[in-house]
Amino acid sequence: MHDIYLIGFVIILALLFDFINGFHDTANAIATCVATRAISPKVAIVMSAILNFLGAMVSTGVAKTIGGEIVNSPDMVDSRVLIAALTASIIWNLFTWWIGMPSSSSHALIGGMIGAVIISYGIGAIHVSGVLTIVAGLIVSPLAALVSGYILMTLFYLLFAKMRKSKLNFIAVHVQILSAAIMAFSHGSNDAQKSMGVITLALLSGGYIGALEVPWEVKIACAIAMGLGTSMGGWRIIKTVGNKIFRMQPINGVAADLNSAITVFTATFLHLPVSTTHVVTGSIMGVGWAHRFKAVHWNVAYSMVSAWVMTIPCTAAVGALVYIIMLHLI
Repeated sequence: MHDIYLIGFVIILALLFDFINGFHDTANAIATCVATRAISPKVAIVMSAILNFLGAMVSTGVAKTIGGEIVNSPDMVDSRVLIAALTASIIWNLFTWWIGMPSSSSHALIGGMIGAVIISYGIGAIHVSGVLTIVAGLIVSPLAALVSGYILMTLFYLLFAKMRKSKLNFIAVHVQILSAAIMAFSHGSNDAQKSMGVITLALLSGGYIGALEVPWEVKIACAIAMGLGTSMGGWRIIKTVGNKIFRMQPINGVAADLNSAITVFTATFLHLPVSTTHVVTGSIMGVGWAHRFKAVHWNVAYSMVSAWVMTIPCTAAVGALVYIIMLHLI
């Protein structure tokens, strides 16, 4: 009975993580279209919430990666480990939201889990190749988004060089609604699966399911939590992503959204968890760089990178600390 309560607490924390992830990462999908005034903030949030929900229902490959590639055996990830990992990631997400700094929910969750597993089973419990693959995807994706964003925006400049700026912006404003919708869908297709993986792992370790397959009830619950969180909006981070990196025109917003969506969809297809925060930020930097190198506020970008580098070590430390506290309390 004691284990049932712990697993229940894991599920509650995982859904809370998904909810916080929703409003923490709302900026990923709508910051560009809000910044360029292509759509009103309230309408953008509702659209993003619905499409995040739908995106969360399309795949479970990333969930299986989160659930099976971090540790050598799912048996090593008991409810206490998951509670510690989720608590660490929730604390980090709330902290970075409070200071208005975009950060990776993916990094936070993985860091928290690594710290809790190491303190409970030792460093040998970590599936090194699996973690390296995940971390490589998290590191490479924003760099790829930066380069591809630069290339895509450069192509746009070449294609529309003879079009009047006023006409181009008029068309781009309407296209950007579609590109933002695609970005929101791609965000849900990748990010909601992280909580799905955690809940599925908890159910597997408790003997409630026989294989690392995501139950449909878990998919729906996580999709709803993500959608509700998105509907709350994360205005602090929206302002940072939308305005402080690069002052965008509608055509820049279209390029950033399309580039981000393609990058995230590719990662989802490859079953790799990526940080949509990092991908969107990389895309905006690349698009701004194509306009003019000095147009990008690189000092803001550097502060973001610092937060990204700190995420896994900080959440690993918090995850380990929470696990130690739980040993004395439970």
